[in-house]
Amino acid sequence: MAKFFVAGEYLDSESKQTTEVRNPATGEVVDTVPKGTVNDIRKAIDVAAGALKKWSQMAPSKRGAALLAAGRLILEQEKELATLLTKEQGKPFRESILEIRRFVHTLDHYGGMAKSLRTAAVVLDHGRHGLVLRKPLGVCGAIVPWNFPVSLMGNKLGPALLAGNTVVVKPAGTTPLTDIRCCDLIDKAIQAAGGPKGVLNLVTGPGSVVGEELLVNTTVRKIGFTGATDTGRRVMQSAAKDFKHVTLELGGSDPMIVCEDAEIDRAVSAASVGRFFNCGQACLAVKRLYLADKIADVFIEKLVEKVKKLRIGNGLDRETIMGPLHTAEQRKEVEEQVEDAVKRGGKLLLGAERPKGGAYDKGFYLLPTLVADVDPESRMIKEEVFGPALPIVRVKDLEDGIRQANSSIFGLGSSVWTRNINKAMLAAEEIEAGYTWINSAQIIYDELPFGGVKQSGIGKEHGEEAIEHYTESKSVVIATETQSEAVGGE
Repeated sequence: MAKFFVAGEYLDSESKQTTEVRNPATGEVVDTVPKGTVNDIRKAIDVAAGALKKWSQMAPSKRGAALLAAGRLILEQEKELATLLTKEQGKPFRESILEIRRFVHTLDHYGGMAKSLRTAAVVLDHGRHGLVLRKPLGVCGAIVPWNFPVSLMGNKLGPALLAGNTVVVKPAGTTPLTDIRCCDLIDKAIQAAGGPKGVLNLVTGPGSVVGEELLVNTTVRKIGFTGATDTGRRVMQSAAKDFKHVTLELGGSDPMIVCEDAEIDRAVSAASVGRFFNCGQACLAVKRLYLADKIADVFIEKLVEKVKKLRIGNGLDRETIMGPLHTAEQRKEVEEQVEDAVKRGGKLLLGAERPKGGAYDKGFYLLPTLVADVDPESRMIKEEVFGPALPIVRVKDLEDGIRQANSSIFGLGSSVWTRNINKAMLAAEEIEAGYTWINSAQIIYDELPFGGVKQSGIGKEHGEEAIEHYTESKSVVIATETQSEAVGGE
């Protein structure tokens, strides 16, 4: 049985109760984890608070070195970790390897930033200098989702730990196992660098108990959350009670607009990968495809043929391209969204069926699905489709595509395919999203800030901006010689 990770040790819950973690591909139990209580999470918060002073006073270079060392420890076990991730999440092994490496890349990025952190200074007037200090917030809570449990945890741990904060992680109930192992390895690197026990802790359990305590406990000064928009709204409401800092990376319904002058084959490949990677269970997945009328028929024909070739199966099979959905409920939700689109006049081109026979009957599989000429009022357009189903809409031109793309309540990612630089810049300026790719698949870079607009979230992860969200500034005025004093007001 897996256990909590608190103060550098594996612990059981005081409840003595456990929760099963099941493989979405087979339904088999992978392991069990403790069902945490309020007292369990409070203990972890107190431990993190106790470790804060020593960790925050360590030189940033030493904190950065710990992150770099942690990355090396994780890479040494990447195959074992990727296998565990595939078992609990369902994604293909090759995608699990990519996620583990993505996690390490993020740790490396922030570890490498350690020596470039600077205090701002300015000459105010004769004999007076100003400093802007950036101080860690304190104990931070990281609430992590199930679709990319490791890499999305890294988005929070990298900047939080480098800035000198201590962290308590609440993993998703269905995917805690790899996160536990990774936290253990990071903690080993922290202690080897001279850091105290308790810098990084993890407690499993229900969101209504463990997650809720992170939200209401006044010792916790920041919540980094990735998940559904409705849950993000609840996080924001709770955090407001004692003015916690929040970073919310929420839902998305990312549009992909393909202009008539696009490189069709590249765009088709990007649409296929962008929609069906991780079985479509990604915030940044292509979720609405807008095709210029003149190229729509050719594009659709090529896309159908490409998607037909996707090999569906257990993620542990190295030939698998797309695994199962994560839960039965998630599959049912996607099926109902597709059914609504077809009832409203959408043309089913492919999929919308559960593969049958053998191992398929034990997992939450759904064939990759394409629906053309989808009504703008359908659920597939209005809602986030978190699974392997793609609605296709024909548009007159780029301006029409931008207008329809912006009709969504979401604004996380977006992509545009065109060879015309003027069209590309128009799209970059006009699409309401936190991220826009031009002629590129949806690849996230640690060097660039990432976060949504509208109901896709608040704050930024990645980039230098993430450090700012895990620190607070303090202004200091230093008088270097005696002079007459004047009191000013603001």
